[in-house]
Amino acid sequence: MKQPTFLLLHCLVVGTLALGQTWQSNHHRRSVRALAIKPSAAASHDTSNVSGVSPFADNGTALASSSGRNAANETGNASFSSSLVGSFNLFLIVCSTTAKSTEPISGDGGWETAAAKAKAFIKGLTIDEKVNLTTGVDSIGRCIGNTGRVTRLNFDGICFEDSPVGVRLTDYASLFPAGVNIAATWDKGLMKKRGEAMGEEFRGKGVNVALGPMMNLARNAAAGRNWEGGGADPFLSGVHASMNVEGIQSKGVIACAKHYALNEQEHYRGYPVASSSNMDDRTFHEDQLWPFAESIKAGVGSVMCAYNRVNGTYSCENRRLLNDILKEELDFQGFMLSDWTAIESLYASVMNGADVNMPGMCNGDANQPNPAISNNSFWGQQLGDAVRNGTIPESRLDDMVTRLMAAYYQLGQDENYPPVNFDSSTENTYLHGQLVNEHVNVQGNHSEIIRTIGSASTILLKNVKNTLPIDFSKLKKITILGSDAGPNPDGPNACASRGCDQGTLAVGWGSGTANFPYLIDPYSAIQNYVHNKSPDTTIQAVLDDFDYGAVNETVIQADACFVFANADSGEGYVTVDTNAGDRNNLTLWHGGDELILTTAAQCANTIVVLHTVGAVLMEAWHDHPNVTAILYAGLPGQESGNSLLDVLVGTVNPSARLPYTIAKLRSDYPSDVLYTVSNKSTSFIPQINYDENLNIDYRHFDCANITPRYEFGFGLSYTTFSYSGLTIKVLSTVPANSMQPGGLSGLYSDALNVGFTVKNTGAHDGNEVAQLYIGFPESAKEPPRVLRGFERQFIKKGQSVNFSIGLRVKDISIWDTPSQQWVIPDGELTVYVGASSRKIYLHKTFALCLD
Repeated sequence: MKQPTFLLLHCLVVGTLALGQTWQSNHHRRSVRALAIKPSAAASHDTSNVSGVSPFADNGTALASSSGRNAANETGNASFSSSLVGSFNLFLIVCSTTAKSTEPISGDGGWETAAAKAKAFIKGLTIDEKVNLTTGVDSIGRCIGNTGRVTRLNFDGICFEDSPVGVRLTDYASLFPAGVNIAATWDKGLMKKRGEAMGEEFRGKGVNVALGPMMNLARNAAAGRNWEGGGADPFLSGVHASMNVEGIQSKGVIACAKHYALNEQEHYRGYPVASSSNMDDRTFHEDQLWPFAESIKAGVGSVMCAYNRVNGTYSCENRRLLNDILKEELDFQGFMLSDWTAIESLYASVMNGADVNMPGMCNGDANQPNPAISNNSFWGQQLGDAVRNGTIPESRLDDMVTRLMAAYYQLGQDENYPPVNFDSSTENTYLHGQLVNEHVNVQGNHSEIIRTIGSASTILLKNVKNTLPIDFSKLKKITILGSDAGPNPDGPNACASRGCDQGTLAVGWGSGTANFPYLIDPYSAIQNYVHNKSPDTTIQAVLDDFDYGAVNETVIQADACFVFANADSGEGYVTVDTNAGDRNNLTLWHGGDELILTTAAQCANTIVVLHTVGAVLMEAWHDHPNVTAILYAGLPGQESGNSLLDVLVGTVNPSARLPYTIAKLRSDYPSDVLYTVSNKSTSFIPQINYDENLNIDYRHFDCANITPRYEFGFGLSYTTFSYSGLTIKVLSTVPANSMQPGGLSGLYSDALNVGFTVKNTGAHDGNEVAQLYIGFPESAKEPPRVLRGFERQFIKKGQSVNFSIGLRVKDISIWDTPSQQWVIPDGELTVYVGASSRKIYLHKTFALCLD
């Protein structure tokens, strides 16, 4: 690996506070005596009116050819756009790397022992044995993905299993709240605890690699798999991803960061026509790459390359993506795993950085190849032959296997790791006379953390005159309305891959799902609670969304009417109600809008509860005077009804915040799903151009001065809070630089500390999520505000708590494409602190400088 170099450019001396700092590599050292800040004339004060910065726009994105594979497809020579619109003075270049050909594992960042063990393991392997460990054996195995074995060494291979919400295709395992729900908690501790619980279950089933977390951004509100990820913001998604990785891997299970990269819609994502997602280099580094970099920093053992092309080249053979950025710039030590049948070549995929081909067969081949002897794979025997005839160096094959086995050793799977005890292809105990399902119960007490996350991720959007929390003992009659309130009459697992929308919605559909061990629906939870706590209260329910006659009869004289509605989506291989993965629209399903309006027309206390995969349009009914409260419950998993009940009755004070923006109009969003293309030729490659550049989600709304229905980060509480006392401190020391997973260590060193005080001024104890946004100097061409920190703390009524949020060097830097480096731009920075991207209570502007 070539050593990083560092450059210091001119500096505007304005500072008064110093930061002693040294940037260091093995061959180069530059000392920085001081990093300083100088407050601007704009003092810290309470404000919700914050001026913006003009958006970054890069019109130089290199778009792919619109037909067929070209030389770049075969060699992986596609690159990101190098143009950078606008000029700015570089303040401090904090990262520089030089890319080269396929980067072998280095053992950096604590991987030294694991890499050494892996190299020792493969030393005596034959070429075919090495190939067996890199090419999947399809369904010749008990997991959704399996490598071959090395029987003479008693190595049974590696088991890969979905999903990001629990162990898929098995029994006696939990179904956790969706990724978008855990992101909505804005709670780092809960994010990690969820990962820990999931890690225990994957380990208990004998799974080596858990295929998650998913960390593609919710770029398009209608995109089918948004619910699996961490929302629309790179920073929030990065925290969500890294905390989940840490939690899963703390139990010895290899986590998998997916889908790399720009796999952010289901239409045209892959076979038979893979679109090209086209993006400039700066946007990629600052946005879509961010959560992957944070996961690599957290030590993730595997990354999954996606089906789609990026700037014209298939992701799984894109040298710029896999080698230059992932393995070189980010010093990734684990292995690059293909999405299932995403490998489209032999030489280009292997030589440009793919390490493991799953499930092994060619796309569309129904056979089940043994990779050591079969030609039914781009790899398999063809890979072995290519190594034997010198087309592919054996050293490259060695590195592929070394990376796989290094992750295995790094997570301690060579010591007391349980064997696989289930079979993903059948629920039967025996198959062909052999025991395949041992029905091991791995759930433990995980229902508790599932219920906790469910309530902590329920967002209170509207609460007129303190409608909630509700005291059922004071109500004579309540009504429960909508199919989303009740159970699926055929059972929670009736539809394969959860590919239907019947009963209450607690998870989306596709490979990102799991089996429900049980599902507590809201109607049952409320009914049980009222019968036990308030037996004099009458409950009536209409679970038919379109029986308006029954609705009208039931809501008469009701003290409270709970209307449940939902919106579903999932992976593109399943179509539900004509929605091929991505949603066709942003409205509620099953006539939810009309059900709300019908109820509100007669019920003066209409409480709306939504279970949705993402944003929905609310304008048809939101401002109706009888809609007194709105709860946004997302996809809460198996404890759905119980977690909702905790919020309804006030056992839990809601503190969840939106991880995306809810618009008033679909057209207000900066981008949308590409549903159709005019050219129907099979050789035509659909082009998905990221023309919004850095202005994803709320950044676009801020830049274009569009008022959303609910902004990013929004969420109400049963209490109130006040903010005061903003302080900014420059930290005194920064460790010397070295290469580590995630990039140069100095990027992740704290440069600034932001402190402030939050007081609970209301009548209830509760958690507050304080959010920190950065405004860069106008010359940097950044969005008006970008999230760079948050903290959730519990505050008793009447008490105050001090918050402290660190800003790392990377957090106050931008990516400079021409120099391929992170830089801190010259000029003034503004720190904004508040309760959402638009509820800004404190801000301070200051200038940074090297002295």
